[in-house]
Amino acid sequence: MRKSERRLEAYAKGELVKNYTIALGKQPEGDKQFQGDNKTPEGFYTINDKNPYSGYHKNLCISYPNASDRREAALLGQPVGSNIRIHGLPNKMPFIGKWHRFIDWTAGCIAVTNDEIDEL
Repeated sequence: MRKSERRLEAYAKGELVKNYTIALGKQPEGDKQFQGDNKTPEGFYTINDKNPYSGYHKNLCISYPNASDRREAALLGQPVGSNIRIHGLPNKMPFIGKWHRFIDWTAGCIAVTNDEIDEL
């Protein structure tokens, strides 16, 4: 992911497969430090779960927090948080489509269009 460019890079077997334009957490500058900071994590994470019963059109869980993320939050005396997802649009607002990209609106997740999360 290249946060400053609002771009998610999808890899398979070490090869770049596709780029997606994304929306981020409401506080997009800097790495996620703790639960509730509205920042999206920075770094390399893997997809490790999915939840078909989400309030969003599908979602994929990423491997946040890792050991480094937990240490950083502990040093700040804060809970690290979890449940960071790549997800589509809110189930009640699918009409937004690609226009969701004009603002950073998530609580720290990575948002793509519904067609894109279907593809992922």
